[in-house]
Amino acid sequence: MTDYETVSAEVEDEEEIPEDHPRYQDLLTRHRIEEGVEKGITHLQGMHAEGRGSAFDYLLGEETIPSADEAERVAAAHLLLADRPVLSINGNVAALVPGEMVALAEVTGADLEVNLFNRTPERIAAIADHLREHGAEAVKGLEADARIPNLDHQRAKVDADGIYAADVVLVPLEDGDRAEALDEMNKTEIVIDLNPLSRSPQVADVPIVDNIIRAVPNMTAHARDLAAADEDELRGIVEGFDRERALENAEDRIRNGV
Repeated sequence: MTDYETVSAEVEDEEEIPEDHPRYQDLLTRHRIEEGVEKGITHLQGMHAEGRGSAFDYLLGEETIPSADEAERVAAAHLLLADRPVLSINGNVAALVPGEMVALAEVTGADLEVNLFNRTPERIAAIADHLREHGAEAVKGLEADARIPNLDHQRAKVDADGIYAADVVLVPLEDGDRAEALDEMNKTEIVIDLNPLSRSPQVADVPIVDNIIRAVPNMTAHARDLAAADEDELRGIVEGFDRERALENAEDRIRNGV
């Protein structure tokens, strides 16, 4: 049995974290965020966001609840049906699930686009390089030759042939104002957020209340299972989804453990 008292709070490599540790996923995400800050990928504010998310994940039981798994399957169907799907990537996403996002993009034919609140040329380049190191062949977000309407800050900057032109956008770990702005552009919006009461999942077409390190691989697995499905089957999955029920189920789990 692992002696958890001997596990250091600071690890040089995530492989040093024992997988049978009762808080393995929390330790893993914390390490990846810290490493992301050191690499210039993640902003310091991302640590605070990760801390809030960890609290909600603890209340969810640190597992993918059935309604979240259903939402992940619906999200996969949306991405497969899309003409121009885009996966938006911020600093925390790049630190937590870079290879997983690349895999999801490959299975669904989606583009990867870097989009940041604290945007600098150095961070954009660092994240793009980080994604390429994890297998990405092309990364959007460097041109930033278009703007999301009704959004004033740096995250309004997007690629004209990327998020601006997309019909389906995955926006994990996002703030509500940007989610609302994308909703106003009539895009099908998939949101991953551990707080079902925040604005982002409240305005999303597909709110996924799950930890991103579980959600993205689950979406990829569903997309692979649905790869041979015809359009009618995929549309049936999409049309049968009840977003309000998904949010209610997540809130019930957090409040009551049900």
